[in-house]
Amino acid sequence: MALFITDECINCDVCEPECPNDAISMGPEIYVIDPSKCTECVGHFDEPQCRQVCPVECIPNDPQHLETPEGLLAKYHALQAAKANEHKA
Repeated sequence: MALFITDECINCDVCEPECPNDAISMGPEIYVIDPSKCTECVGHFDEPQCRQVCPVECIPNDPQHLETPEGLLAKYHALQAAKANEHKA
């Protein structure tokens, strides 16, 4: 499943650069995670990097975006293919 950032976020700026899929960006008040890009770092790392660096532990699983490990891996492959196609264009 994708992750999301709760309103406990302190906008410390450490999670955004750690996301290998560019799924984290600044929202209206706090950082947000784009569930269509979040693979929980599957394909890149063993654990979600945003969770590793978050000092307030405000990045739980998003129950509105349930995904299997296989689904996360498929999303990773699709994102990598799209990135490769962008570089060709």
